[in-house]
Amino acid sequence: MTGQPANLGAPANLPEPDVQKYHGADQEKKLVLRSQTVLVQVPVVVSDKSGNHVRKLTRDDFRILEDGKQQRIAIFEEVNSGNARPMQTANAPGTFSNITLEQQPSSITVIALDTINTPFLDQTIGRKQLIKYLADNLESGRVFGLVVIGRKGLQVLSGLNSDSASIVAALKKASGEMSDMESFGTDGKVMAASGDTSELTGGVGVGEDPSLKMRQFITGADAVQGGYQQSRAIEDTMKAFLAIAWSLSGVPGRKSLIWATGSFPFSLDSPSSLPGGSLSVLYERTMEALNDSQISVYPVDVRGLVSTSPTGDATYSGGLSGPGFADAAAGRSSLQASTVQSLENFADMTGGRAFFNNNDLAAGFKRAADDSASYYLLGYYVDNTNNKPGWRKLQVQVARKDTEVHARTGFLVTNATIDPRLTHTDDVAFALSSPFESTGIQVTVRWQGVTRDGDKEKIGFAVHLPATGVIDERDKNRFDIDFVAQATKTGAPVGNAGQTIKGTVPSAALDKIKTDGILYQNALELPAGNYQVRFVVRDNLSGKIGSVSAPLTVN
Repeated sequence: MTGQPANLGAPANLPEPDVQKYHGADQEKKLVLRSQTVLVQVPVVVSDKSGNHVRKLTRDDFRILEDGKQQRIAIFEEVNSGNARPMQTANAPGTFSNITLEQQPSSITVIALDTINTPFLDQTIGRKQLIKYLADNLESGRVFGLVVIGRKGLQVLSGLNSDSASIVAALKKASGEMSDMESFGTDGKVMAASGDTSELTGGVGVGEDPSLKMRQFITGADAVQGGYQQSRAIEDTMKAFLAIAWSLSGVPGRKSLIWATGSFPFSLDSPSSLPGGSLSVLYERTMEALNDSQISVYPVDVRGLVSTSPTGDATYSGGLSGPGFADAAAGRSSLQASTVQSLENFADMTGGRAFFNNNDLAAGFKRAADDSASYYLLGYYVDNTNNKPGWRKLQVQVARKDTEVHARTGFLVTNATIDPRLTHTDDVAFALSSPFESTGIQVTVRWQGVTRDGDKEKIGFAVHLPATGVIDERDKNRFDIDFVAQATKTGAPVGNAGQTIKGTVPSAALDKIKTDGILYQNALELPAGNYQVRFVVRDNLSGKIGSVSAPLTVN
């Protein structure tokens, strides 16, 4: 194997706010198809009229259609998840790994408290409802994780844990924060959502009410600033989902992600909708990662029952009657309808369910956890001759009366989702800075010998990973792998090492490499101090990511 310097990149800066109008995935450039076969896996929840899961169905009971065309089911499995927490292997001293012992699917539910898109007071209500649900399920043995999506990024309050009492304790200690859009009036949010900022321009005409014109100007200014904040909210929300998806990508089975939120960060009026400009690639990559990791999102609108009357809105400063009042009421109603539709579409696209306009949030939490306990996994290979970009609609049918079938409604096919080269630099940078380790590739790291070079030490390391999955046996045993190590001190990068290793494996050596795995060795050159080192491995043929962190002390 020969190597060349890797494009290590740095944690990507936030892009300039992009307030372009949203567009559809079907408007993107013609797809550049790769030769490799793509397997689409679809977890399917089947329940009876009482909501109980239907078991012991066979492959012949199912039909799966893509854009109305029946597909041949290549894989089929009935999954009844256990409740055992995926435990890390016991590592030898100086060895660190992201490999889990648990290779059987587990019933995993991750709870994400969203402080970016949720009003402050509603965040408190959401936490109370979660505590209520968990308190009623202390003996269930289900595996939960708890995170916060906030202005400071994704924060872990509790790792995967089957002890509901510890999750409740973490929830009670959690505090909220003002959401990004909360400082703007509702009328400005309505205008930002519609893209209409016409009220920003023009003076006071003859006979016009100057105070009304001033309110219109302030509302328009809110809309422009709100559009900038909205772009930030889209990026922060999608990056949080991407980090969660990568962290669970190596854990088998369907997982439920309960998203306790107050809104969707952009108007998702159809499954093919995309946010504007550069944010579309991040969104497409995130949707692909959620589907690949078999994560179904359950948005729970923690606002509960929502009134759209301006009289119940403290930010409304207009009159209580007349055209202005009617316009304000219509705008609020339209904004609420758009929020509900966006949450429903996002849930359906990932195979989850949206819960809204209901003050009994605990029922939504329970359904999300139950759905990952029993399901069927179907898979088929996509037709690589279809190079049309956009949304591919999925439909799963069951030849059993009086059943409800729930599965994701489709998937996006764009150049960003089928060509890993387009997101190469961003993927590595994000994996280096993510608060979670990525498990798409099993990675084991071992510290080796130390040699001195002037006032610095060279600390050797070895990275080991299985060859299965990163060597393309259908294409001359080709491989293309990034190895990156980055040392940080108090959060700031201070040194790195890495290579891109690519080529082909001779057929005579393939069996041995598949048995022994792939070993990469290099060294970090650092002065004395305490460091945290993040190791990242990226399979550039598939886009899969594996990462692991290790502490390091250089004397």
